[in-house]
Amino acid sequence: MSLLRIVAEKCRFVPPRQVTDDTSVLTLKNLVLEPLIRWEDGVLRPGLFSAWSHDGTGRRWRFRIRPGAAFHDSRPCVASDIVEFIDQICHSLDMFGMKWAYSRYLADARITAESAECVVVENPTPFADILDILTEFYICRLTPDGRPLLGTGPYRVVDHTPERDAALERVAAGDGPSRIAFTAMPHAEDRLRALRDGAADAAMNLERAEAPLDFAADLDWLRTLNSMSVMYYLNCSSGLFATEAARRAVNHAVDSGRIIRDVFHGLGERSASIVSPLHLGMRAAALSPIPHDPEAARRLLAGCDPGGPILIRTPEHMPEKAREISAAVAADLAAIGLDARIEVQSDRPEYAREVGRKQIGDMAIFDSTPHSTYRVLNDKVSSAVKGIWWQGHDDPALEAMITEANHAVEDAAREVAYGRCLARLNRNPPWLYLFHPIEVAGLRKGITGVNLDGKGVLGIRN
Repeated sequence: MSLLRIVAEKCRFVPPRQVTDDTSVLTLKNLVLEPLIRWEDGVLRPGLFSAWSHDGTGRRWRFRIRPGAAFHDSRPCVASDIVEFIDQICHSLDMFGMKWAYSRYLADARITAESAECVVVENPTPFADILDILTEFYICRLTPDGRPLLGTGPYRVVDHTPERDAALERVAAGDGPSRIAFTAMPHAEDRLRALRDGAADAAMNLERAEAPLDFAADLDWLRTLNSMSVMYYLNCSSGLFATEAARRAVNHAVDSGRIIRDVFHGLGERSASIVSPLHLGMRAAALSPIPHDPEAARRLLAGCDPGGPILIRTPEHMPEKAREISAAVAADLAAIGLDARIEVQSDRPEYAREVGRKQIGDMAIFDSTPHSTYRVLNDKVSSAVKGIWWQGHDDPALEAMITEANHAVEDAAREVAYGRCLARLNRNPPWLYLFHPIEVAGLRKGITGVNLDGKGVLGIRN
């Protein structure tokens, strides 16, 4: 194939130090840049680092750069580039102006260039979770005019109009298209129309269409579970949800299956813990979602005093249809005798900052996006860490499990140890678990070599 035309919600290259979970931005990023390690639906594979090893204890790691790796201006990519890039990310801010957690993860680590081809990470305690962290780092340099377009990935940028389109040219060996035209179309209906009219070969994020998709045979369809969790933080510090019984009760009370069916046209899968089935530990945990059982919810709440209406906080978006979800949750709470009041924050960045400041009322909807189980536990659940998104959950038995998982090094041991954490969180939930979205992309008939992964990234098979 000489040209592949992709239509997506956005067409944007973010600054090199900024990490993003936006699927349109990630798709473009993965075509041009290259992660240090690839995360493929829970499996870690070589990226810019072609191989890695540790000293047997997991305290000292050596990472080898792919032979011949070079930026798109032909400058070789060497270990000092990677060390400097990681340092910059650790000192940068996220899209909401808040400090990244990476500096905390790597606070005790010493990262050096052993040679031009080898990066060494040394930590005082076992640190196999460094592998998960490095999957989120995409090495990038700025062009002479200051644009973040110079990567080591399979395609280089030959033209780009921010927020509109990008023209890419293949520089890597393989059977992928020689050129890609990437165009922004904000509305899912327009993307689907472009696909059916023959103006596009692939269309992303069709699950965001207002009307149910017909999945007609005139197109080929890609559907995959996204590793993101749509959930509510529960105020575990004060109020009704400071009790384990009430937190479990709200998980019984809310019919997340109905929300998937009625609000998202069936495109989702119910959550069983803090992470998705694609995350480390979920295979070992073998969990089922907490069942919808209003009677069990009423029994658990017997004798509990909510102290007034439950305050549900929500933004307008991120997650998608946040207000509609909150209305459904309020209705389910009313059905078990809990009055609820919804408070809407229209400023999404400020909403994130408020959640970080623990201003969540009794519960606040959010989307948990890291594909690393380590990151979700560290940022959002552990009372030993008390990360920015932690909302007061305190479970000493869980903390011992987290410590054991953090110190596990071999793959099988990590899976089992993290599985114990996730099973404990199914029994003693800190959140209201809802669902993981199903991403949908459409392809024109005859298009091959295109896939959709668990982060919602449209990829090109080589």
